[in-house]
Amino acid sequence: MAAKSMRPGQLAALVGVATPTVERWLADAERVPHPRTRADVSYHLGVGEEMLWGKGESSVLKTGHDREVLAVYPYRSACPTDVWGDLIAKSKKELFLAGYTNYFFWTQQPGFARTLKDLSAKGVRIRFLMGDPESEATVARERVEATSFTLRARIQITLENLAKLGELPGLEARFCAPDDSVSHIALSVFRMDDDALVTPHLARLVGHDSPMMHLRKRMENGMFDRFAEHAEELWAAGRPVA
Repeated sequence: MAAKSMRPGQLAALVGVATPTVERWLADAERVPHPRTRADVSYHLGVGEEMLWGKGESSVLKTGHDREVLAVYPYRSACPTDVWGDLIAKSKKELFLAGYTNYFFWTQQPGFARTLKDLSAKGVRIRFLMGDPESEATVARERVEATSFTLRARIQITLENLAKLGELPGLEARFCAPDDSVSHIALSVFRMDDDALVTPHLARLVGHDSPMMHLRKRMENGMFDRFAEHAEELWAAGRPVA
């Protein structure tokens, strides 16, 4: 089904925007939706963007390996909280949060514990991978960041909230292996099914001040798979949180 032949109301409901907005970019051949909107439509319909918007817009549609990059943010904190919330809530198979602390989910996502319980009830596998608060790498990184809100304090927020969830079906939590701590600190990978939010940590910056990419899987061995495999390697070598 071509995008031009769909009813505006159908597309509006599909991507969560107002019908007048859809009418504007359907009526004007030169108007192409925002990359994330295009990606959402093609993802839900199961077809490529070039099929929906045709060759006339090929100059603005990604066709190479970078088509897995939906959005980039100069700071992780620049990504709207509803982007995180929407991706998490819509997870159907996999929620893998492999940040070094993961604390901000509990402080920035309203009702996050309830969301995890709902996902668990639907059979979603939920994994938390974090750094060991007592490891040498954690202590060393705290000296580098030089902030009163220490890594250990941030990790503790996650541990305390996970403990409150109790034995939740499908929920697993691990500390990364000591030998992997430096690699884990340097890169956070947050995966929600075929979407991933990836943050490379720069120099002395804390997570929310580092840049971030939103990736969506569209091919084998692409950008999405490279980062997903990195997180899986860390997970495989980690040890369960007691």
